Amino acid sequence: MADNHGGEAEEGKAMDDKALVILTSDSLETQGMAMILANAMQQQGTDLQLLLCDQAGDLAVEGYQSAQPINTPPSNPAGQVTPEGIMQMLMGNGAQVDVCAIYLPNRDYGEEVLREGVGIAAPGPIAELMRDPSVPVFTF
Repeated sequence: MADNHGGEAEEGKAMDDKALVILTSDSLETQGMAMILANAMQQQGTDLQLLLCDQAGDLAVEGYQSAQPINTPPSNPAGQVTPEGIMQMLMGNGAQVDVCAIYLPNRDYGEEVLREGVGIAAPGPIAELMRDPSVPVFTF
């Protein structure tokens, strides 16, 4: 009886439903799809942590705007969205967003350029999440 599956089965999901989304792509559609899927996970009750690395880290910079919005499927009432717009919505709903530890040291600017609420990930805690078998890791 040491396992805690009873409550989980009744709820239909794990009690601590978490996910780590790692986004590195500079592709507008890949960034958009990662954010759309993260949004769907969050709507289904997942506690999200997003890690933005490489060119995707630019989404975390205050004032950054995608070259153009992306079109959503006809069934989606949003019409057109931007990855950074969805990211900010996710943050407003409790998602933790961080740039990877090497993002800023490899740019000509510092922490002050990050959007409000965006942090800088430390390798240790991210490695713990990645090693936790109960936390799925999605990479884009």
